[in-house]
Amino acid sequence: MQNFEIGDKVTAFYKTGKYIGEVTGERPGAYVVRILAVLKHPRQGDLHNPADIAVPLFHERKALAHREQANMPEKMVKPYDGEIPDYNETLLTAFSDMKKQLETDGSPHALKSLEALAGVQREYELMYGLTFQS
Repeated sequence: MQNFEIGDKVTAFYKTGKYIGEVTGERPGAYVVRILAVLKHPRQGDLHNPADIAVPLFHERKALAHREQANMPEKMVKPYDGEIPDYNETLLTAFSDMKKQLETDGSPHALKSLEALAGVQREYELMYGLTFQS
């Protein structure tokens, strides 16, 4: 198991999203990571039934916010060596990549996910002043 110090730059997975961040603390079995960039946007829907749309609550899942801190399980944290890209740019790219993937899928889950992403997009536009390509 990798040991990280406060201030180390890392990548981390959290609820299907992948991020670049900085270790700010340690908890039993987890590191506290401050989010600096988004590498993979979280999937929409139920984490426990990933392709199912007939679930009690189909989650609309946003990426962790810039500088938000989250407890990341130790095994999901890896070292990162490189420049830290701009949060807003990485969020736009990760969101667009997910949206394109869903648009080519066409499954009921993909269609439901696209509906959820429309709401997420509106929130990003308000929160960060982002403009999305159509």
